[in-house]
Amino acid sequence: MTTNWRISSFNGALLAAYFVPTWAIVAFRIVASPAHGMFDQPNIAMTLFVSDHLQWAALSTLRFGWLLAVGRLTVVAFFALFLLLLTRPAIRRAGGCNEALAIALALGSVISFLAMIMASQVGETAALRLHAAELLAMLGTAIVLLVEQPADAPALPVETERQVSPAVA
Repeated sequence: MTTNWRISSFNGALLAAYFVPTWAIVAFRIVASPAHGMFDQPNIAMTLFVSDHLQWAALSTLRFGWLLAVGRLTVVAFFALFLLLLTRPAIRRAGGCNEALAIALALGSVISFLAMIMASQVGETAALRLHAAELLAMLGTAIVLLVEQPADAPALPVETERQVSPAVA
């Protein structure tokens, strides 16, 4: 049985299967109740860092929570777009869905890296492990995406020698 799945497409689909529901639920908890959503485990380190180390007021911390929710929903949207483009075999074979995956990986890696740094600063080891695992998963997929060779394009016929007919006067 032959398959036309690229390694980066399969790896990206597995990653999207984790990040779309997980980050969407976390973001919608912030949207529904910012005060409670910011103190869930995925957000606690960032909330403590912003409120304690940066000494932001409560309203500014809640605005930061809204910004975090928008960032997470943006990553979810790009992963969903990647999955949508992945359903078309012609786009999948050509690697046309890699742009959406690359944007999702870039934004998600930045969010996870910053959250990991903030978790290490406030001493939240559980949040540190969570964000480090997410970051490593995204970086691994990004490396596969960068290293993987592009799909072979169909070869065009090459003209060896053109027959030129003499011009009739």
